[in-house]
Amino acid sequence: MAEGMKIRATLQGDVADVKSLMNHIMETGLRKDAKTGKLIPAHFINQVVATLNGKTVLEAQWGAAISKNPFLGFKIKGAKAGDKIVINTVDNNGEKISGETTVA
Repeated sequence: MAEGMKIRATLQGDVADVKSLMNHIMETGLRKDAKTGKLIPAHFINQVVATLNGKTVLEAQWGAAISKNPFLGFKIKGAKAGDKIVINTVDNNGEKISGETTVA
């Protein structure tokens, strides 16, 4: 994988608007390889955890129905400029992707 994740967080009053783009193939396990005709093994993100200054603010369980290179957007109330936001993911093969940003 080239770059794992891009994250941006902007402050609007006391609410941080967080936007993240994750680089992942997100294979369902139902698609066939055009050359061989064999099924491409499932490979998708199944756990997402976001933290604000170390405190969990979002937990999600994903499945195979999420698109390739998924986008995740959410808002965090009570954030301040300079707060640290970290997003960690784990896929069904145990591979981890993480990214962090500071609220601007």
